[in-house]
Amino acid sequence: MFGPEGASNPNHVRDTIRKGLWTSHTSGLADGHVQGNVVILPEVLASDFLRFCQRNPKPCPVLAVSEPGQFTLPSLGKDIDIRSDVPLYRIWRHGEMSEEVADIASLWRPDLVTFILGCSFSFESALIEAGIRLRHIDEGKNVAMFRTNVQTEPAGPFGGAMVVTMRPMPAADVIRAVQVTSRFPNVHGAPVHIGDPALIGIADLAHPDYGDAVALMPGEIPVFWACGVTPQSAILNAQPAFCITHAPGCMLVTDLLNHQLASF
Repeated sequence: MFGPEGASNPNHVRDTIRKGLWTSHTSGLADGHVQGNVVILPEVLASDFLRFCQRNPKPCPVLAVSEPGQFTLPSLGKDIDIRSDVPLYRIWRHGEMSEEVADIASLWRPDLVTFILGCSFSFESALIEAGIRLRHIDEGKNVAMFRTNVQTEPAGPFGGAMVVTMRPMPAADVIRAVQVTSRFPNVHGAPVHIGDPALIGIADLAHPDYGDAVALMPGEIPVFWACGVTPQSAILNAQPAFCITHAPGCMLVTDLLNHQLASF
């Protein structure tokens, strides 16, 4: 699929996506490079959404914001075109998802503002380097994502429940996982919950709201991180006439290196 250059080069990954040859999740692609969640809104809603992100930095850490109508993001990659470089987009109309598409060039407007938010895929390579196995990567799956009963702090029309990712691991790895991910506050940082999923409103780990289910093995503990799909929950409440997000797990791959986002 990714040819002789493989899936490790972010420019090549984006080019493959741009050509419509990859429309699946990006977990494990361009290892070591930052990936971002995508929210594209009309300019009239941009300031409210920015305040929502500022008030909820765990699920919505802002990596970049474009000018209205700008579809390039030079701070994240010199050739990025946000209209085509995400594997799969969700189109929202009045708070309802109307369709999923692989390219949004025909929908682009001069008033659209792009937000790129940090993604937990970016700290996965650090977890793996620390010797922590990630089952969804081992099994070639998208990470499991769940809506919770934890409410975000609202801003303007935006608000709603936090979405989390879940990664199961042996109890002996949990403290190390907290230490590793605490270094990356710009990509969700440390877990928001460890252990009993019912305490945050998750009824069944076998049935994620987004992504793919992975098994919880005997002796393992589920560990939950804030997730950049949270804005999609906020969009359901805000019900904007039009906006665009990435499909869960289908991120923008950037040229930034993960270690550039480490705080220590």
